[in-house]
Amino acid sequence: MDPKQRKKGSSSSCVSMTSHASKEDPPYFSNKNRNPTSAETDRMDANCKERVTSPTCMSLKSARSRTPPPDFNSGNTEDRNVPPDEPLAKPDRPLPPLMEDWTKEHVKEWLIVTLRVSPQTAQNLYDQELSGACLLSYEKQDLLELGVPRAPAIQIMRQVEKFKASVRIQKSYNESREGEQWKSKDVKMHDVSGNMDESVEDDTMSSDSGIQSVSSTVLMLEKVRSRIRSAIDQTTADDKQIYTAELTDNAIFLQLKEPICQIQPFDKSNTSIFYAQNDIFPAVAGPSNLLDPVHEYQLLPSANEASEKEILYEFTKEVFSFSASCMNSRTNGTIHFGVKTQPGQGYGHVVGHNITSFSKYNEAFESCLSEYFEEQHINAARMCIRPPKFIQVHNQDGTTSDKWVIEVDVVPTYSETQENLFYTLLSIASTEKTQQSKTECLFVRDGPRSINILADPNPRIVQEQMKDLIHKVKCWASARKSAEEKPETQPSRGHQGHRLKQLITRGRDAFENYIQVIVVTDKCHSSQLEHLDFLKEMKLFAVLEFDPESDVNGTCSFYRRDRIANLHYPRMYTTQDNVTAVIGKLNLFKQTSWIFCNGRMNEEGETDKPLTTSEWLKKRSGDINTMISFLCNPDLLSKDGLLVVFILHSVVADISSPILEAFCAMYRTLEGVDNMLCICKDSTVFNQWKPLIEYRCKEDITSKCIYELSLNEISSTIKMLKEPQTRSSQRYLPSTGSSSVLLTKKDEELMTVLDILCENECENTEIETKESFQEFKLKTEENFYRGGQVSWWNFYLSETPGCLPFIKRDKYKELYDLITPVEGHPYPCVMINLLHHPGCGGTTLAKHVLWDLRSKFRCAVVKNTMATNPEIAAQVMTLLTYGKQEQPGYTPVLLLVDNWDDVEHLKQCILNGARERNNLMVIILNCERTQFPVENSTGSRITNVFITNKLSGKEQNLFSEKLRQLKDFHEKPETFYAFMIMTNNFSEDYITNLVTNTLKDLDTTTQQGRLFSFLALLNTYVNGSYMSLSLCEELVGIRNPLWKQETLDDKMNPYSTLLITFTVEEHGTYQAVRFLHQMIASNCLQVISQKHKLSLAEITTDLLLYDKVYKSCMGKDFLVHNIHSMLVKRHRKDQGDDTDSFFSPLIEEIGKEGLDKIADLLKRATERFDRSATLPQALARHFCLTEKDFESALKWALDAQGKRSNSYISDTVGQVYKSQLKKEIEDSKDFTPELLEKCLTLGSKAVMAFQDSQELAKKDEQVDPFELHNKNRPKSYNTSGYVGETEVIMILLDIIKELPLFTVHDQHQRDKMLQFLKGHHPVSNLYDHSNTNINQFVAVLAHHETFLVSLKTRLKEIFSFFENYFTYLRPRSVPQERVTADERNKQKLSQYFKKYLKIFSISEQEKASEKVSKPNLSLRQEIEDQRQYLEMKRADTFAGLLQCLSSEVHGMEMEHVVKKWQFIFDKSSSRYVSDTVNFILANIVLHSIKPSSKLLYKYEKLVDLLNEALQIEGTHSNLTELYYLSMLFMWPTKDQRLENSAAYKNISTYVTSAKKSFHRRFSHMFPARSSIAHFFLGNSNGLKRIVSKVRLDQILIRVSKQQASSKSQSTQPRNLHYLWQSGAAWKEPEVQEKLLRIKGQSENGDIYVNYGGNLKMLVRPVYLGDIRSGCSREEVSFYLGFTMEGPVAYDIKYENDQ
Repeated sequence: MDPKQRKKGSSSSCVSMTSHASKEDPPYFSNKNRNPTSAETDRMDANCKERVTSPTCMSLKSARSRTPPPDFNSGNTEDRNVPPDEPLAKPDRPLPPLMEDWTKEHVKEWLIVTLRVSPQTAQNLYDQELSGACLLSYEKQDLLELGVPRAPAIQIMRQVEKFKASVRIQKSYNESREGEQWKSKDVKMHDVSGNMDESVEDDTMSSDSGIQSVSSTVLMLEKVRSRIRSAIDQTTADDKQIYTAELTDNAIFLQLKEPICQIQPFDKSNTSIFYAQNDIFPAVAGPSNLLDPVHEYQLLPSANEASEKEILYEFTKEVFSFSASCMNSRTNGTIHFGVKTQPGQGYGHVVGHNITSFSKYNEAFESCLSEYFEEQHINAARMCIRPPKFIQVHNQDGTTSDKWVIEVDVVPTYSETQENLFYTLLSIASTEKTQQSKTECLFVRDGPRSINILADPNPRIVQEQMKDLIHKVKCWASARKSAEEKPETQPSRGHQGHRLKQLITRGRDAFENYIQVIVVTDKCHSSQLEHLDFLKEMKLFAVLEFDPESDVNGTCSFYRRDRIANLHYPRMYTTQDNVTAVIGKLNLFKQTSWIFCNGRMNEEGETDKPLTTSEWLKKRSGDINTMISFLCNPDLLSKDGLLVVFILHSVVADISSPILEAFCAMYRTLEGVDNMLCICKDSTVFNQWKPLIEYRCKEDITSKCIYELSLNEISSTIKMLKEPQTRSSQRYLPSTGSSSVLLTKKDEELMTVLDILCENECENTEIETKESFQEFKLKTEENFYRGGQVSWWNFYLSETPGCLPFIKRDKYKELYDLITPVEGHPYPCVMINLLHHPGCGGTTLAKHVLWDLRSKFRCAVVKNTMATNPEIAAQVMTLLTYGKQEQPGYTPVLLLVDNWDDVEHLKQCILNGARERNNLMVIILNCERTQFPVENSTGSRITNVFITNKLSGKEQNLFSEKLRQLKDFHEKPETFYAFMIMTNNFSEDYITNLVTNTLKDLDTTTQQGRLFSFLALLNTYVNGSYMSLSLCEELVGIRNPLWKQETLDDKMNPYSTLLITFTVEEHGTYQAVRFLHQMIASNCLQVISQKHKLSLAEITTDLLLYDKVYKSCMGKDFLVHNIHSMLVKRHRKDQGDDTDSFFSPLIEEIGKEGLDKIADLLKRATERFDRSATLPQALARHFCLTEKDFESALKWALDAQGKRSNSYISDTVGQVYKSQLKKEIEDSKDFTPELLEKCLTLGSKAVMAFQDSQELAKKDEQVDPFELHNKNRPKSYNTSGYVGETEVIMILLDIIKELPLFTVHDQHQRDKMLQFLKGHHPVSNLYDHSNTNINQFVAVLAHHETFLVSLKTRLKEIFSFFENYFTYLRPRSVPQERVTADERNKQKLSQYFKKYLKIFSISEQEKASEKVSKPNLSLRQEIEDQRQYLEMKRADTFAGLLQCLSSEVHGMEMEHVVKKWQFIFDKSSSRYVSDTVNFILANIVLHSIKPSSKLLYKYEKLVDLLNEALQIEGTHSNLTELYYLSMLFMWPTKDQRLENSAAYKNISTYVTSAKKSFHRRFSHMFPARSSIAHFFLGNSNGLKRIVSKVRLDQILIRVSKQQASSKSQSTQPRNLHYLWQSGAAWKEPEVQEKLLRIKGQSENGDIYVNYGGNLKMLVRPVYLGDIRSGCSREEVSFYLGFTMEGPVAYDIKYENDQ
């Protein structure tokens, strides 16, 4: 301050100023004081326009003159309170904390120094012995009586009251905050800062010159720093004391609930900070070391309380008043708007302001700055006062709000402030609207508040204060300069980069790709998202997201720009499904799961909306715990392959924070922090996080935390630590015209079931640029040649210079040529089989061909055996059409499937999903393992190639040459045993010697020997079996696999040379262990059994009893399935096996060791798999078939039925009764009535069980819970109940036929028995009063009369069922080369039918003799004879007549059938509708077989008969056959016009009736079978319009033979199935001539035919792929076929394409 200014400040002409600001502490600085409404108001109503230099200056009543305009109407004033003030000056010696302890000396000093009472008044009270205790008991009147003037008396009493209040508040505050960790630091810093003025004043007083020296300033700062350090040290000591004791006190819990939040770093633009509603800010305090900012909290009026102009005025006034106080006091400071304080508290609570425009605040700030400061100081003010910062306020549920906190930082650097004083001019509106006055103010910091030095109306006091202030400013300026010059002590930075590397890599060289990562994170500011790109480089298994807006503008949205993430909720993981089912349902391991742990903001339903912390704890914390238990379940993720990363972007200070709850749940589930890493944004976040973890988990988390590195540093470090990429960064697919299409990583992740081979596979990869490439190359080769799956790298490396090319098997060219024939493929989807022995290189050969064709085809391998055929087909279509818009043509897909259960169904799914079927789209190459590749190849109707486990001479030379090359690069290539097996041409001697030498020291009683025997057993009897690496490590006692101090290879040495570790992807991604080759496993098992005398039964029993095998581990579901399958899965030819067996191969082999071992083993298995129904079923079959112990068999069969009631188990119950029945008959020497009773009882029970099986078959689940891994197996409808019942009835009929009363010699007695069985005569007719023995048998028959009479009827129903089953329906997908159960059942039933006819039919000779003896035989009997003839010829039913088309029935025989039907039709007194229907069909069949027959009815006559039947039956009958005929006869002909009769016009109704009745009868069979088209609409009239499929087959066979003979003698004619499935049949000219092509319209995926008026006929496309997607309305044409379900469309063509 210049002398002139100082003179003005001390002029004696100033009027007297009396003010509350006279170094006293006002009670509270509230809006009541700031916004006066009466004359008594506050210190801010100053009206002086110039500095205090003359007596004309008006009284100043404001400490800070911050009064808003008079018309400012503030409603909620308490919200903008400022905290209590502290005195400006303090006594020289500390006063006792309690006033009652003060002596009269204390009181005198307090009056003079603190209250500035005149020395005379103070001395007067001192003389009257006024102590602190007296003062507390005094009132104002008492002081007046003691001679104290009125004004000082009021001042003293007010300060006493304030002192009392502050003591009460402090006492309450200390009690409530006792033991608090976070706030205690602020309290102690507050105490230190509160003593700052005292330190300054003391040191200033000690200077003789009145101007503080630099050295004394330094000493003062050191003194202050010492106090700060001691306070911090004390806090640290207190912290340790608190957290080493049990924290159970409720007060502690309350304080932890409301911790201090992280505030914006001072004078830094940290945009990643945001606040939440009700966050708590540190307590306000006075200046400390001048560099640590002081804080002030303000609330601006809301839009409802004031206009925008008034709000901006209030904002600028508060900002520049605060700024001036900080600049004058030379202390850094921040003023926060949108933060309120409660009376009596110093802490701030975040409220926030609604801000419509940031720019207006910035403009007001810039424009008003020059108005508040003097001209010479405007630039300095501009340099010291930072522009406003706007920090968004979030709601308590984590979502963003529309409120903001405004912060202004003040940095009064010495270079800008020097030793100047900064006056401010506040504009005050007068009562007259046109006038405004400006008040000059001089603000300084007084403790936690700002005061206006010029506010006191007493010039003397102002002069004294100015004098003091000038000295203090010099002192503060000097201290400020020293503080700025002192080098900033950098915090000691630890080796956090090294720590991060150790935690990420677990002590290894790189962050390995197999590690699954779970990330737990909170809201990340948008400015920091770019530094989270390392997440895209990790194998992210799941992300637990606590930001409800993450998918909109947060981490999730950032991640999903380039990668796929499925949005999930915790409740989706709280399921009763097993782990494998959840993996499949949620696409775990294939795509990242982004789990929103506190809901999503844009969710419509209330269920998944964000919640506040308290609501979250009540409603969601349970789901979080369950979900984390699932995610960290060893069945899902192995601990040694799991890393949990917490990324904390903001302070977590609430002990009930949801993200803290997630940490605790992780801690409990993982049993510690070994698998955890915490990334904290900075040390502030860490310092809050660490004590919370210590309190909740009693764990020091420091060693697991990274908090000194920026996110950018962390991201770069992690990316650097990643294993080098072995895939091309840019991957391309071949496209049409020799072009290419870029395949993005995100799009590739969508095709979860396909391993896509790109045309630039393995090229330009990161690994090739690294020094480790040579090691990678050797390791890749070693892994393959030892016995691992071939990778694309093996082919790529073999093409590098200096390497021998990959061995091409002899069949390579044949397979290559089949895939790429010169003439091309005429069909859209082609299937080629590669049949091979297991382990002979079949899959390797297939992949070799794919590798060489990767530029011609879009090649892919189905990598997930759990995938369904529709899922695969959909992704194949995506791959086919990828990168294409409207351009014509596609690059075909070459799809490799390995040992797929139902390839034909997959092919059909692909065709169904295709948009067009004109050109080649997909080639399916199916590698099928079989023990008889040559035989299966010869018998197969599908194009195929086979390879065996015998090498040709050429191949042996290639393998020998490759071995020599391997010796040049590898130390011990002779240990590459899978390769050596092939090099030695699969020699059994080589394998035996290898196994014998390796296992010579094996001890099967050790952990290693036990594991070895388990793996040998599994790999021998279950193809593709394995055990997870983590389980193997557990079984051999490796305790700490996390850091890999000891590996399985080390532990299992030397036996590990026969094992290999590989990656599994089907049932989750993890490491697994198996034998190098199935032949090695089989030989090892033999050596263990023979040399070590450990039988198969003992190994299997040990495996069942060893609990550790069944504990939680990755792949447990699959392992359990394999063990279970090994015990129960039989070989079946109809499922592609080479033989049929009664039991699993393992059980049959154990049976050779002793039958008793089977029962014992299976009983133990039922105890292990106590929920399995198939094991007790197998036990029942064992007791029944092997031991003939039917009582035990029935017990176990019923046990199985109790666990799972299905048709197969009910069939087993029936089989037990049937077998017992057979055994009773076999063991009997004489057939007695007692034996008959027993047999009939067993037979009736068996029939009941089989009938139960028939009913259960209608509602069987298609997938057995233990067969989840074989869900692509062709579905079948279980008919074994019908076959079993037929067998039992035939056995019983055989018994009855051999009874004494049923003999061939006694024709009369035989007739009576037949009449009884037919239900024509009662059993009493069989009694013979002269023969007691016969009567005993009759009595037994009478006991079972109802059952026996039903036998013939039941047989007839069963035969009729099978006729419909085989004739109306066909399997949806059955591989043609397999011998199906259908064929076997047909043969068996044909034999039974012949036997049935033999029993119940009368021969022609018998009928002739009967007519001679009985010439008056009734017409009814004759009709019955005709029916018996038709039944014998199997032409008595609709289905039987249809079979006459395909069976070799010649014309004359068919005419005979028609005659019989005509006789029945003409002679029957009352016709059945079914007879009419059968008669009409008989004419159609006869016309198809012999069109020239004279017996044929005219077409019109048949139509009349049909109309009559339709009138009788109506439209709601179950007689599907009637409606079927109506379609054949009444469908419009060429002109597509309906006939005039009403029946023709009702065709649409009849089509609907056919569909409904067919569904009522057969819908339960639809999953396994579909309807057959027997007839097509022809190109003629009359009966010629009905063209049978048999007739078309005959044309195709003839033409195919002609074409084959014309080409070459060796060419085989194409089979019918191939011609129909491929669509080639429709291209045959003769077929086209026979059929009528119908025109219609495609509409919404369906086809309609219009027949005039409003009549539209719906026609179902046979192949869904014939209809283009997009629901386009197009003109189409097609051939029309007729099934029992309705009309169907074949060979659909779009007319516009023609």
